[in-house]
Amino acid sequence: MTDQLPSPRGADVGRRIGVGLMYGLWKPRVLGAWRVPTTGPVILAVNHSHMVDGPMVMGVAPRPTHFLIKKEAFIGPLDPFLTGIGQVKVDRDTTDRTAITRALGVLDNGGVLGIFPEGTRGEGDFASLRAGLAYFAVRSGAPIVPVAVLGSSDRRGRLIKELPPLRSRVDVVFGEPFEAGDGSGRRTRTALDEATGRIQKQLAAHLENARRFTGR
Repeated sequence: MTDQLPSPRGADVGRRIGVGLMYGLWKPRVLGAWRVPTTGPVILAVNHSHMVDGPMVMGVAPRPTHFLIKKEAFIGPLDPFLTGIGQVKVDRDTTDRTAITRALGVLDNGGVLGIFPEGTRGEGDFASLRAGLAYFAVRSGAPIVPVAVLGSSDRRGRLIKELPPLRSRVDVVFGEPFEAGDGSGRRTRTALDEATGRIQKQLAAHLENARRFTGR
């Protein structure tokens, strides 16, 4: 199964591409990146209000990141490209065993897994979380680093309405790592529900602090 896991080398290439694009098109201001552990498995929990949030985090994160991305994004030439840069295709409408195995494989290999815990683009306020983040965190034991992307959806660009204005500032704020589990190692539905509640409080608090600190 190892040869089917997302490629760490591909994720590194994706990060290099992201660096060029994100810093070339916008003005990312990255805060707290030093909080991301330099080695070992890590889960980046990212708020999601705009399509550029994922590529932005890929480009500014201190380590190559494998994001769980909805299968609808893997269309045409984007399919081999996203797969080639180590991203994980997931079917949100079912229990996608293949995606789960690949995501856990990333963490088992000491990699960084990126997740939008809200499941889809929205207000980006962590108000409603799916259980997937808690499952991956409890199952792997990997710490969660909350990430707030602010400013990507404030205004529309003049040339391309779907994107933020070129050379506008986007803030990416990394928070303190935390453990999702209660230390018991339990993976029951109740344990995962409790973990989701703890995660939501941590993410909401980080987002509030990030907004206050950046003035967003």
